[in-house]
Amino acid sequence: MRIATWNVNSITARLPRLLAWLESSGTDVLCIQETKCTAEQFPTDELRELGYESSVHATGRWNGVALVSRVGLEDVVHGLPGGPEYDGVAEPRAISATCGPARVWSVYVPNGREVAHEHYAYKLRWLEALRSAVADDAAGARPFAVLGDFNIAPTDDDVFDRALFEGSTHVTEPERAALAGLRETGLTDVVPRPLKYDHPFTYWDYRQLCFPKNRGMRIDLVYGNKPFADAVKDSYVDREERKGKGASDHAPVVVDLDV
Repeated sequence: MRIATWNVNSITARLPRLLAWLESSGTDVLCIQETKCTAEQFPTDELRELGYESSVHATGRWNGVALVSRVGLEDVVHGLPGGPEYDGVAEPRAISATCGPARVWSVYVPNGREVAHEHYAYKLRWLEALRSAVADDAAGARPFAVLGDFNIAPTDDDVFDRALFEGSTHVTEPERAALAGLRETGLTDVVPRPLKYDHPFTYWDYRQLCFPKNRGMRIDLVYGNKPFADAVKDSYVDREERKGKGASDHAPVVVDLDV
């Protein structure tokens, strides 16, 4: 079974690449973030023509998450149970479902913006709610994983130059402590292998030639429970999909399981 996660940075802009990638990659389940569309605009019909069921939690031009599966899509939950609001809105940042033998979440963790910003405090509250929401499944006997854009680099090695991020979000101790708390529920960081260079970055800014210079970050993560992690046979960052015209600024992270 092949499961992947990909922040597409607008599914409308990325649709031709997404459909071609699904066909060529043999992915069974894809967790999508940053759809930037309404539910009505989501390409359900195009995905169905490729043999995929889909479910989307999206409300407009910002945020949005989805699950796409050709091995079943059952017991779908839209949203983060117990999650906080931002400016009075419960943003569409989480969706979960049972896909074949596994239960999976697609999450788009708030960015945080700046450490002194209210969005940063919201990010930490959101992560605490995520920890509570996944605890039972994380400790269970069924393969379970939370996949998505966490907007946190777990270690200093997960950014191209730690000094440049000093005082910024994505690398602060409270954010990393929140990730550690998530792992304490029984989840393991399934670290992919890089297809080029020595570290599996998943995101490169569009500006300043960050991609060709490999000035990246590993912020798209796969956190699996023990049955999930024990079933992993391979995992990699599909860096090729970050290349060329019309690419997202994130690359897909792919996980192969023997389940």
